[in-house]
Parts: sequence; C-alpha cells; structure tokens
Amino acid sequence: MYDNFEICDMPLSLKSNRTRVERFLADNGLRLEDVDYYAVATDDDGNIVVGGGLQGNVIKCIAVGEAARETGLSNRLISHLIGMATQQGADSVKVFTKPGNSAIFESMGFTVIARAPQAILMENGVKGIGRYTDYLRRMRGDRPDGASAIVMNANPFTLGHRYLVAQAAQEATTLYVIAVREDRSIFSYAERLAMIQAGCEDMDNVVVVEGSDYAISDLTFPTYFLKQVTDATDTHITLDLDLFARHIAPALGVTTRYVGSEPIDALTARYNELMQEQLPQHGIAVKAIERFVLDGSPVSASRVRQSMADGSYTLASALVPQTTDPYLIAHLACDALRCELNTTPKPGLVDRNDNGAHSDMDLALMNKSITSLLPYFIQLAVYGHTCGENYEIPDACEVRRIGIEAEEAMLKATGGVNTHRGALFSMGLTALAAAWCASRDERIGSKQLRELIMQVAGQFSPTAGTHGNNAVNAHRVTGALDLAKAGYPQLFNEWLPAYQGFLADDATTAPHRLLLLIMSQLDDTNVIHRVGYDQAQQVKREARELLDNYTEQAMSQMNRDYIARNISPGGSADMVALTIFIHSILN
Repeated sequence: MYDNFEICDMPLSLKSNRTRVERFLADNGLRLEDVDYYAVATDDDGNIVVGGGLQGNVIKCIAVGEAARETGLSNRLISHLIGMATQQGADSVKVFTKPGNSAIFESMGFTVIARAPQAILMENGVKGIGRYTDYLRRMRGDRPDGASAIVMNANPFTLGHRYLVAQAAQEATTLYVIAVREDRSIFSYAERLAMIQAGCEDMDNVVVVEGSDYAISDLTFPTYFLKQVTDATDTHITLDLDLFARHIAPALGVTTRYVGSEPIDALTARYNELMQEQLPQHGIAVKAIERFVLDGSPVSASRVRQSMADGSYTLASALVPQTTDPYLIAHLACDALRCELNTTPKPGLVDRNDNGAHSDMDLALMNKSITSLLPYFIQLAVYGHTCGENYEIPDACEVRRIGIEAEEAMLKATGGVNTHRGALFSMGLTALAAAWCASRDERIGSKQLRELIMQVAGQFSPTAGTHGNNAVNAHRVTGALDLAKAGYPQLFNEWLPAYQGFLADDATTAPHRLLLLIMSQLDDTNVIHRVGYDQAQQVKREARELLDNYTEQAMSQMNRDYIARNISPGGSADMVALTIFIHSILN
C-alpha cells in the first residue's frame, strides 16, 4: 500500500510543519535536532509515516511509523536523502541512528565508524574517515608508536593553550596537536589552525595536524558548540572518543592523550571525565595538566573574547602569545567597522533602520563587505608583525598587493559596490602598524603607532581619478592619504579623547556623538563629491549644532533631511570606525 507514496520536502520554517514533525518523532522515541532539510511521506489522512532530515552531509532524525516498518519506505527515504546530499556536493554521507537500525543502513552501503550505547555513527562514500586517517598516517611518516595527542579548539590560541602544549611536549616523544575543524567560533578554523601552528612553531617535537569531522566537530559532538550538558551529551562524547580510539589514535600511533583541567566549564569537565574512563579501555592513557593561571585566574579563550568584546586589546593581548596578536587586531578592526555600521540612527548613512542616502547599499551588504575584508586585515597584521620582529619597515608594494586583493574580494562580495574602499585603507594601514608595534612592545603606545602609520603611508602616492582625489585637487582639502601621512592628528589629539569622554558620559550615544564631532571638523570628500564644497561646509555647521544639543529625535530628523538632500558623510563614518579601532588597540 506504500508503493505509490511520494517522498517530499516538509519545510520546518512553517510552525505547523515543525509541530507535526516534532510530534511524529516524539511518538517514535526521538526529538528534532538542527537540520537544513527534512523530508517525509504521509498517508491519505496526512499523517507522517516516515521522515528524515539532513544537516550538511549528515542524515538525522530518521523515524518510521509502526505501520510502515515492514515496507521499503525507509530505504526510499534514505536514498532520497543521500541523493540530496550528493546534489549539494557531499562525497560521503553519515548517519546517526539507533544501534538497532544498523542493518537497514548496512544494506545501503553504510558501515559503522563509532559506537555508543544509545547510538551509532555510520558512513558511506569513498572519501570518509579513510581519507582522513590516510592523511594522518602521511603526517606521522616513520615515527614510531608511543606518541601523544592534544585536541584543541583554540578560539583563540592563548597562553593557556601554549602552556598545555609545552608541558605535554616535555614528556612526549612526538606530540600531535589536532585543531578542531569548525566555523561556528568567532575565529574561523583557518585562523585557529594558523594560530596553533605559529604558537607551536618553536617546539621541535610538536606536529600540528588538521582537524576533521571526526574529532570534536558538529558531526561527532554537536552539544560542544552549544555549551550545554543535556541527556544527549554523554552519547555525543562517547561517539567522539570512540572515533578517536578506533581511527585517529592508531593512525598517528598515539598512546597518550593530554588534556587541560577544567574548573569552570561543565561540558568540558564532563568530556574530560568520560575521556579518563573510556580511553584507557582502548589502551590510551589520559593525562590532565593543571590550567595555566595568570594574576590568580585561569587563562581561558573566553576571557580573551570578553576582553575583546569590552574593547580592550591590552587585556586580551596579555592572555595570548605574541603570535596570536595579529588575529586579535584584525578582529578588532572588523568589530569597529560593525560598531560604526550598527550605530543607529545616523544621518545619510546605512544603519539598522534604513539605507540612508544610498540606493545600492544596505545593512546586509555592508556586513558581507566587512566579512570579506577580515582575511586581508589578518594578512596585513601578520605581515606587520613579521616586519616588526625583523626590525623592518613594511614595504608599500606588499601592502598595496594585499590591499588590491582585499578590494577585489570586497567588490566580489558586494556585486561591485564600493562599500569600504576608504575604510580598507585607513583600517588596514592601522592594523598593520598596530601589529608591528605589538611585536616590539607588550603594550602599544600612541606615539609609536602614529609614527609607523606615517612611515608606511609616506611610501604611497595619491590615486588619480578617484572622487576623493578630485575633491582634494579642486578644493585644497586634506584627503585620506594626507591624513594618514600626517598620522591622523585630529583623531589622536581631539577625536580619541572626546570619544573616551563620551563613553564615560553615556556609552550608548558615544558613537553618535563621535560621528557628529568628526562631521563638524572633517572636510568629508564623500560629501563634497555629492553636494559640493559649500554644502559640505553647511553640513559641518549642522553637525556642530546637533552635537551641542544632541537628541536621538534630532538625529533621526537629520537623517531624513540628508536622505532628501543626497548627503552621505562616508568619510566621517570611516573615521568613526578608525577612532573606535584605535581606542580598542590603546585601551
């Protein structure tokens, strides 16, 4: 009777669909997890008789109603889900299921790769765990058994991570450090892998290896990234540890796994507890190393992230090795750009309420632009840091090369819209200079930062034909390049102290007031290009008047007025972001 049943998509974005699926799964002893796609077959009365979902290349939440269990519907559903995953580019498909369902999936080419009492993890396809273990064996080379391993997320890589690796390396013949592969953290997998590699570079017996879906990932341990201990946590932990013991440890010849003690996070503490119970059953010793303590508190990545959220590079940098500094600096640059973007309301500029005087930009596009620039801010900061270590002044040709690549990436992300060309120059130059200074001193000073900005900017020539350069030539105003060559005197002498005062007075309105202050003083070439020099001077007077009598209502009215007049103080917005960025670097 089920031969003619159609497998079809059931969008869970509809509340009624989600409720039906949740009820169906509950009737079959399951619950709905995060999935990107869910498919079902229903009977003539609309009742779900079989259902299953996909998250990436992982089949989840498979359930078959009692009346349909002796039919071929489950195989048809699984084939449908495999086909969907394949269409999306997956070269292997995985499934979490109950141990009793193994025969169904084995008949369709799946094999068990990890076991726990309540669940098994199965996989099909030619590029699954075998490909990863082949990579691990290549990394191992001819090193003998008896190696050690650490698995770390390092979001970001801190002095605590460095201490754990160093302590383990003193005892190990070879120590493999495996980077957790996921992009749900603030720092991407590529960034975290690079930080770990740079932070361990001076330890000869440490080998940093790439992560995979098979070690503390969304696949094996999804609750890790929710930081919640649930009734599913022990199952996820056990599957993750079983994968490590059966596949990863043998490929690397690992017989000892090191872990840092965990006095704070309940989930990590539970993971460590089960690790110490289960891995010795597979012949793998577990050694816990006490957390590194600084100023009476354990050093943790969460402390670093909180310091960054508070706008304090100085506090964050004190908790990480110097090799991590460029990544903190680059992220703080993007944080400052987002702070400016999210400041609402703003006159004539894109914010959370409207697009200002722009028909080609909106909040989503601006956020895409900022995201596209992050890798290049990192490149500039890493380059600056390397130059500082070698007592070299950064070369303008290399800076220009990175800048051109960044601009191309920005334009690709925005469909050709120039969202942040000006900010790319000022923020990129400052990120490079800050990283150079960080390589020389524990704390960055404003004098040193300004001097290096001037030295690098002094190597550049004006770009002919731009709106900014045309305004500079026509009206003898100071353009973006000249501001940088002078070391941003107004920013350091006036805007930065004023912003600090605004923050102390009312942090909520501080960016708004900073914008008005800069608008009142800066010859904004964006405004000059749009409405002419005389109108630009009027904008300066209007900004000063509103700053002296600031209200949100008046700011909103100015926004409506500037939209009507086609005024957008984009140069001032760039300087707002730069001021906030430099404040966080010096703070």
